Amino acid sequence: MREIQFREALREALSEEMRKDDKIYIMGEEVAEYNGAYKVTQGMLDEFGPKRVIDTPIAELGFAGIAIGSAMNGLRPIVEFMTFNFSLVAIDQIINGAAKVLSMSGGQFNCPIVFRGPTGNAGQLGAQHSQNFENWFANCPGLKVVIPSNPYDAKGLLKSSILDNDPVIFMESELMYGDKGEVPEEEYTIELGKAKITKEGTDVTIVSFGKMMSRAVAPAIEALNKEGINAEVIDLRTVRPIDFEAILTSVKKTNRLVVVEEAWPLASISSEIAFHVQKNAFDYLDAPVLRITCADVPLPYAPTLIAASLPNAERIVKAVKEVMYVSK
Repeated sequence: MREIQFREALREALSEEMRKDDKIYIMGEEVAEYNGAYKVTQGMLDEFGPKRVIDTPIAELGFAGIAIGSAMNGLRPIVEFMTFNFSLVAIDQIINGAAKVLSMSGGQFNCPIVFRGPTGNAGQLGAQHSQNFENWFANCPGLKVVIPSNPYDAKGLLKSSILDNDPVIFMESELMYGDKGEVPEEEYTIELGKAKITKEGTDVTIVSFGKMMSRAVAPAIEALNKEGINAEVIDLRTVRPIDFEAILTSVKKTNRLVVVEEAWPLASISSEIAFHVQKNAFDYLDAPVLRITCADVPLPYAPTLIAASLPNAERIVKAVKEVMYVSK
């Protein structure tokens, strides 16, 4: 094991798979000459050349369409969006193209493609650059949606996404590219659709994914431990498919559930989880399921308002105490 940055784990996954299969290529804005907007593709142009590491114009609709067409013809493209906010320009290609190719062709065409890039808030970037669209894409049959929370998962999940024969939405975080974590020297993959219990516990189940695991859940767990509350923590890793079995098994043990996500509350991943738990584990619940989400507003610019809008440790601790009927 060695400690590397999140961006380095992604780069290793990309490079290792590209060395094994010359049908894999990456395209996007500034991925080549500039070494990537977030330096994920640093050095890859030198190794793989301009035919496999391709700078594109600022035209997401166009290069997403080119990638989908090439995937239908036997290549395995990886499309980097500088931010998933810009994927909205290409959303018709993703939803009406990539996601439906297999079904509408009667199984004649696969679309092995990865759309990857950062999602969510990254500071004072304004409301148009600070949105979470994982629940949007997870709503669409034909797509898989992956959101790693650490370098180890980032590498293993990205390799599995590249090898998958279906289109995968792979969402990262600008705030996490410099995060460090232990990653094995040897190659490995992580199965898509399987959640991970990152901490076992008995009192309450906390479910989350992506950067909320480190930015909100981790400090909340530290605070809860000091108060003698033993929470079980589940990192979803993927939000389509969702590992409902892992969640239900945990809730049947702890009898309480708090779900944390950065997206807006309406029609969110946490909404779907709450529905499945009340439907399939109602008799095990000792309290209503609670959700911690972003405020139901475009993300403000002022740092004080950003802090007030986003999930945080204090809100998680409060929710846990509420489902445990612990006085403040």
